[in-house]
Amino acid sequence: MTDTLTEDDRLMLDAIGKWLEQRVKPVAMQLEHDDIYPHDLVADMKELGLFGAIIDEEYGGLGLSASTYAHIVTLISEEWMSLTGIFNSHLMMATIVQKFGTRKQKEYWLPKFAAGEIRGSLALTEPNAGTDLQALTTRAKRVGDKYVVEGAKTWISNAIQGNCAAALVKTDPEAQPRYKGMSMLITQTKSAPDTEDHFPGVTNGNKLEKLGYKGIDSGELIYDGYECDAELSLVGGEEGKGFYMATGGLEIGRINVAARSVGIARRALRESVAYAQSRKTMGKPISEHQAIQLKLGEMAARTRAAELLVQDAARLYDLGQRVDMEAGMAKYFASETAMYCASEAMRIHGGYGYSKEYPVERLYRDAPLMCIGEGTNEMQRIIIAKQLIKRNPI
Repeated sequence: MTDTLTEDDRLMLDAIGKWLEQRVKPVAMQLEHDDIYPHDLVADMKELGLFGAIIDEEYGGLGLSASTYAHIVTLISEEWMSLTGIFNSHLMMATIVQKFGTRKQKEYWLPKFAAGEIRGSLALTEPNAGTDLQALTTRAKRVGDKYVVEGAKTWISNAIQGNCAAALVKTDPEAQPRYKGMSMLITQTKSAPDTEDHFPGVTNGNKLEKLGYKGIDSGELIYDGYECDAELSLVGGEEGKGFYMATGGLEIGRINVAARSVGIARRALRESVAYAQSRKTMGKPISEHQAIQLKLGEMAARTRAAELLVQDAARLYDLGQRVDMEAGMAKYFASETAMYCASEAMRIHGGYGYSKEYPVERLYRDAPLMCIGEGTNEMQRIIIAKQLIKRNPI
């Protein structure tokens, strides 16, 4: 879908397309198989401005709409989905500052985020707190003009190579209901990305090994007496608002995951259409067999529907509307579509689909994360149902 794109948007997508062809395509498969962090490609993404994609221009960002951003994410995901996680996690952190931060916080953090000088993530998940955010145990205590943080976060993208995290913490562990005791802190962990010079009181735990989503680092952040400046770090300057900020940041995250899913589905479909025309059985291309045609037809219809759901959610986000239901629909349906298409692509490819020489096996490993990341699909269906009822009272 490109009918809503401006000329500048098209030029941006064209530049990214050329970068993918010239710089990403030749190395993606090897980097992914070896699980190597793509430092050179990250430097390219800084030059392209992707770390400031949806940060306002007044703070040095590109100021792109969510609709254009979704197009970019889908395009990159078709070539190598892992790359999109590096800047999506970062932009979720930036979105929270942009939407909820004080003027001083925006002026301090956002230009650094946009330039990629500080790269980071949204640190929500803990060993015993995932979907149930209110169960988190990381605490921050105000001591003079600083906060002292104790606790651990896990499954955090950019935890190792990045140098900052928007961490959801409890500033009032006794608050009832529990979410009222939660606050969001911007915690800079190192002076620069891609280094190991941690600030006092914060370290990385293990790099987490994964089925797919290779190349990008997913790791742990351990806070043990870590101190941060209260005025710059407490987003919005008021305690007890962190839960709402976290869920607000997840909206753009879910649109991103949905767009990634579309990229996986489109690549699976593209590979399948090409292979079905070149592979022959019984004296003719398998694309002429009805069994394969049924698969391709279903894959194409689902992929197109997923594209439309993503664009619908992104459009409403750009209009400033609440989109938890629409983003949930897009994330749920698109991720399930990615799973379906990756699985069907492997079946169409037969034994070659199971080989590391073809991209299909990577798609098959990457797709399951889309059903889990930024809120499980089970939770998305609950959110959709609750919002449906809330918006249509009798």
